Amino acid sequence: MRDATHEYEAIVRLARTSNFRAAAVELGMSPSALSHAVAAVEARLGIRLFNRTTRSVSLTEAGEQFVARVAPALADIRYAVEQVNSHRETPMGTLRINTSVGAARQFMPTVLDYISRYPEMKVDIVTENKLVDIVAGGFDAGIRLAEYLPQDMISVPLGDRQRMVVVASPGYFAANPPPKTPADLLSHRCIRMRMPGGNIWSWEFERHGEMVNIDVDGLLTLDEPNLILEAALAGVGIAFMNEWNVEDHVADGRLVLVMDEWTPPFPGLCLYYPGRRHVPAGLRAMIDLIKEKRAKG
Repeated sequence: MRDATHEYEAIVRLARTSNFRAAAVELGMSPSALSHAVAAVEARLGIRLFNRTTRSVSLTEAGEQFVARVAPALADIRYAVEQVNSHRETPMGTLRINTSVGAARQFMPTVLDYISRYPEMKVDIVTENKLVDIVAGGFDAGIRLAEYLPQDMISVPLGDRQRMVVVASPGYFAANPPPKTPADLLSHRCIRMRMPGGNIWSWEFERHGEMVNIDVDGLLTLDEPNLILEAALAGVGIAFMNEWNVEDHVADGRLVLVMDEWTPPFPGLCLYYPGRRHVPAGLRAMIDLIKEKRAKG
């Protein structure tokens, strides 16, 4: 680490990830170097900031107090640097974005256009299924579905409305009559989704203002959309997925879409960021690119 600021950044990243390897990857350093940096800060302070075991890392009470004070100060430093950077004709620096794996896949074409247009900018995308505090985590922005955005954030829509759809393989429906209503799903094998908190996702449907939630049953429970897609393609059962993930497979006949009238569209992905007076130059450039691409359709 080059100075105390970078060491404190390491403390904040480790506090957020609770994992030396994950934090080290985000910081672009080795886990051993990160461990030495954390130990150096603890030695200077004369107090332990983290409880460490072979399997887990967690903040001590003193560590929680330290991070609560240091994280906003680091954000202020980044803000000051960005204010100076905003006077450049071409933005330079690193744009850090927190999002989910699925949203990152949808957003990647825009990222590729961005780094091509602004070669002096780096983009650091961290994917997590759970919502995080992007300010405390040191992120410039996040990308999530509009319905999940924190209320105190400014949002920029990324694209069109989205929707969830019910799909299964032709082979599965050859052996099982396709469901026509949410209640019909209770007699089918479904591929269930485990949420980040451990709860099993309840499938949500709507038709003519009628809202229905169904707790489906099935042989397989997964926590990653691509794995659910693989299982559906293999004929394991019925999946409930974002249409964006399955539209190509529906188009080529590898999946069959059913219950179309029960799955209306909803507001799609948004980029969001703190509502403050100054927007970093790199983030402003990304926002302008998003609006430009939306205008072009």
